[in-house]
Parts: sequence; C-alpha cells; structure tokens
Amino acid sequence: MAANGAKCEQPQKRAGAKGKQNGKAIDSSVRERRQRDKEERLSLVVWRRPVTTIHYFLLETLIKLKEWTFQLWQRRGLVSLVLVLCSLFSFAYSTEGSHQQWVSYLEKRFIWCAYWVGLGILSSVGLGTGLHTFLLYLGPHIASVTLAAYECSSTDFPEPPYPDQIVCPQGGGLEGSISLFSIMSKVRLEACMWGAGTAIGELPPYFMARAARLSGADPEDEDYEEFEEMLEQAEGAQGLVTRAKLGVQHMVQKVGFFGILACASIPNPLFDLAGITCGHFMVPFWTFFGATLIGKAVIKMHIQKLFVIITFSKHIVEQMVSLIGAVPRVGPSLQKPFSQYLEAQRNKLHHAGGSAPADENWLSWVFEKVVLVMVCYFVSSIINSTAQSYAKRLQQQRHSEEKTK
Repeated sequence: MAANGAKCEQPQKRAGAKGKQNGKAIDSSVRERRQRDKEERLSLVVWRRPVTTIHYFLLETLIKLKEWTFQLWQRRGLVSLVLVLCSLFSFAYSTEGSHQQWVSYLEKRFIWCAYWVGLGILSSVGLGTGLHTFLLYLGPHIASVTLAAYECSSTDFPEPPYPDQIVCPQGGGLEGSISLFSIMSKVRLEACMWGAGTAIGELPPYFMARAARLSGADPEDEDYEEFEEMLEQAEGAQGLVTRAKLGVQHMVQKVGFFGILACASIPNPLFDLAGITCGHFMVPFWTFFGATLIGKAVIKMHIQKLFVIITFSKHIVEQMVSLIGAVPRVGPSLQKPFSQYLEAQRNKLHHAGGSAPADENWLSWVFEKVVLVMVCYFVSSIINSTAQSYAKRLQQQRHSEEKTK
C-alpha cells in the first residue's frame, strides 16, 4: 500500500511541476505581448506618424464625448440643478440694481480663482505631460509682485489695473516698510488656488486605481500596471528609483493621513504613485484628498512662495546682477541686458501704460518663445496620449477576438 501511495504521489508532483512551468510560460508570454503592445503604442506620436495619430486622437475624443454625455444623462438631476443655479446667477447678473457691485466683485474673484485653479490642474493632471505652470505663470507673478513691492515700498497697488498690470500707488509707502509677510499676504489667494488645483489634478490616479481594485478588471493605465509589477517584485528591488517608489508606497500604506501629507508637502515627482497606492489599498477619499489639499495648497505652496520671494528680494537681485557681471569675458555683455530689463520694469511701475525700450525686449521675447514651445509640447503630448489610448482599445479588442476563436 505504501509503495502504491508513493507511486501515485509521483505523477501528482510531476503534474504540479508541469502546471507551474506552464503558468510561468503563460506569464512570460503575456509580459512579452504587453511589452510589444506598449512599444507599438509609444511609437504612435505626432512627429513620427502624424496622420494616424491625429485620426486616432479624433476617434478617441468622440468616444470620450459619448461616454461623458451618457454619464451626464445618468446624473441629469444634478445637471438640472446646476443649470437652474446658472440661470439664477445669469438673471442676477443682467438685472440692474444695488447688488451689481457685489456681483461684479464676485465675478472678478471667481474668474481670478478659477484661472489659478485651472493652471494648477494643468500642472499635475498628467494629460500626457504636465504643463509646468508654476515656472511659467505663478512663479513670474510672485517675482513681479516682489520686485514691485520693494520698488514701490508698498503692496497696495491700484485696482485696476492690478493684477493685469502692476503700478505703484501715488502716495507710495515708507522706505523699508516691506516685509516677507506683507508680500506673502498679497499673493496668498492665487498661490493657494494654484495649490488646490494641483491637489485636484492628483485625483485621476486615485480614482483609476480604486475602480480597478473594485472591479477586479485588468488595469488600463501604464502607471498602474507598473505599480502592480513593482508590488510583485518588491522583495528583489535593487534600483534606486524602484526603492524610492517602494518607500513612498510603504509610507502612504503604513502611516496613512500623515504619510500622504508628508509626500504632498514637498516637491515630489513620485506623488502619482501615492495616489495609485491610496486607490489600490482603498484609502478613504477624504483622507487622501484632505491630506493632499493641505499639503499642496498650504504647506508646499508657502515653501515655494517663500523661496521665490527671497530669491527676488531687492538685495538678492542686485547681488545676482553683480555676480553675472563678475563672470570672465561674457559677464559684462550679459549684465547689461539684465540691468536694462530691471530698470525698464522699475520705470513701468511708476508710469502706467509705459513701455520698455525696444533694445531690451529680447529677454521677454526669449521667455515668450520658451512658453510657446512648452505649451506646444503639452498640446502634442495630449494628442499623443489620447491617440495611444485609442490604439490600446484596438489592441484589447484584437486580443479578445483571438481568445474567442
């Protein structure tokens, strides 16, 4: 009997070993297929295959519009409420009366806040590649206010033309009356709104990972696929980037609210992973969003704001211009346009509507072209990402047809 039992166990072990080998072979073939599909999608960019990319972009856009229309129809009660509120506001806006001054004030504030929230969302939402709106818009705005505050000895700029144009008040202020806190108070609203926009932009990875975990379906996002592979290979992680990602994942998973707050409060290019981790491990929405909002709109924003204000304070700027002039050979030639630019900005602060001399405008011209190039790259990355999403739809459809055959 024992011999017969041993003989029976041997085929079972062989079958189990064969099953494991077959499982490994299937996993490797699936990985190879996914890698081929990924390389095929990544080759779909505007500068390589413009016609196909734009065609797929338009088709994916139509599909998304159809899906959004269906979702709005499912929530038609909420949509109707929003339309009623918009109609009431439109009626109050067009009706004459003493309330118009409050309507005008609210309109101005709403547009100003919405502008900065929108820029914050564009900075972090990741529609292909995030647009660095802090470097392009908020940072220069804070720098302009800082330079103007030290030049005018006041932050009480006349409105209008502020914030479209900064002009010194007629009375001016006391020399040396400007402090870091007065400048921070002047730009606090727009800075916090921009930070709130970046927090809103971090929500898509969270919702995507949460939906994938609840549905049990295969992930449709490259970052989420990479996250799951990282979890599977966590024990053998050797690379610095992989270890950093695992560190973020462990901090968020174990510490919770304060771990998310710590990750959101510092410049962190891996924060998308924190959103995916929170969604994957079913962290409550308000725990994730509350910590992200406090970290980005309050803590991190004040750190960035303070850095820009200190960098562009009067004595630091003068020292930087002097250091530029001290550079051997090219120093004086570089120092002259910077000095002329700063002098032109000072003149514009004291003369509303004044224009800078034409010979110093090359710095502004270069900055405008940099902004234009970055915006064009951002738009092209959105087109590429959307077209690649449609290509993934086609690949999934093709694989599902192959399985049914």
